[in-house]
Amino acid sequence: MHSLIFDIGKTNKKAFVFDQDYQELHKVYVQFDEKQDEDDFPCDDLGSIQSWIKETVNTLLKDPNFDIRAINFSSYGASLVHLDVNGKPLTPLYNYLKPLPQEVLDAFHKAHGTAMKIAQETASPALGMLNSGLQLYWIKQTQPAIFKRIHWSLHLPQYLSYLLTGIPLSEFTGIGCHTALWDFSKRDYHTWVHKEGISQKLAPIVPTDTSINRQIMGRKIKVGVGIHDSSSALLPYLRAEQKPFLLISTGTWSIALNPFSQTILTDEELDQDCLNFLRLDGQQVKAARLFLGKEYKTQIDPLLAHFSTPRQAHKEIVFNPTFFQAISTRKEYFYRFEYLSTPWEQPEKTNYAALSSFSEAFHQLMWELTQLQTSKVQLALGDSEIRKIYIDGGFADNDVYVAMLAEKFAKAKIRTTESPLGSALGAAMVISDEPIGKKFLKRNYALKKYKRQVVSQND
Repeated sequence: MHSLIFDIGKTNKKAFVFDQDYQELHKVYVQFDEKQDEDDFPCDDLGSIQSWIKETVNTLLKDPNFDIRAINFSSYGASLVHLDVNGKPLTPLYNYLKPLPQEVLDAFHKAHGTAMKIAQETASPALGMLNSGLQLYWIKQTQPAIFKRIHWSLHLPQYLSYLLTGIPLSEFTGIGCHTALWDFSKRDYHTWVHKEGISQKLAPIVPTDTSINRQIMGRKIKVGVGIHDSSSALLPYLRAEQKPFLLISTGTWSIALNPFSQTILTDEELDQDCLNFLRLDGQQVKAARLFLGKEYKTQIDPLLAHFSTPRQAHKEIVFNPTFFQAISTRKEYFYRFEYLSTPWEQPEKTNYAALSSFSEAFHQLMWELTQLQTSKVQLALGDSEIRKIYIDGGFADNDVYVAMLAEKFAKAKIRTTESPLGSALGAAMVISDEPIGKKFLKRNYALKKYKRQVVSQND
């Protein structure tokens, strides 16, 4: 028996077929051109996505090589699909990067409390449309006729499930991804959601591992209700690891995820872009974000050009303890960051002249970036007693990055993993009853134990 999983990202839309041992049997990657909403702001082409999903389901269910009995969905959060009484979308799939008008925000906070009060109670820093609950408030204020016609507002993963089941539902991981909808202390929708009549438009909440049996093309299929992609990527670690751990999921964004925190976020943590997600069971996950990959990509091209170094070189550098010891004792910083603010004073422009070689300059760059990464990890850790840190995503292959973090967290066991299937695999686990053993990460995620190369004075 096989499962079909759709993993819908902002750029790539993917479909995977897994066997009952979670081995990949088939994959499809597609991209669609963006559309524009009524304000000419770019947004995902919802019509193309839903047509592709239905076509893929029909094609793969006919394929004699597969015995598909379960379908589930993983997708990015902070996005809602607003349906009329007939189940038809009323608006474009608004982009979470679309600016939220200041006058709407002002009206909201005048009616329901300051930005910090709402942020603290909903564990969601003020992030504009990324607080997807405020999207509904915005529609109510600026498009009241549309708002009145909304019968259900579904989080994107649940809408994708709805395409096959016709049943509108909500689940915790979608509700809890910085939506500003959920009051973490009350474990219920926030008071403002009820006062504005928005809770009436949100579908009933069910556990994330809920499934619905449907006859599709003459075959009985178990259809999952969908899951938020960050929560989905975390799930294999939660299933495989028995002791508390922290996961640093790296890429364009590097997100430190602590699924074992029980504390309410402080004003200081919220100011530093710390937030809470919800796990499948409704428990919280403390997260701290860093625009690491975006900054790295911005810095690496001019660095390569300055030292006339081949493009591939930055992927091949191995940690040099001598460079590390020299750099870590310096009190100077050499890089001017474009996307990241720092607690130290940055130079007016990057000072390549002070660095002797590409290798030293690369180590200096990673030192400055890991200084910021360390602060985000410490934010996510809080008071949690955690002695194991997993690093996955693109920076798990960056030997300098991993080594420097290992020195920063000398008392923790550092593990790196590789899996391009993280979100999809988690969605497959949610819909499957198959357990995983202790060896799962080693077998499926290329788990590696990292051994420190520098003995510090604190050892």
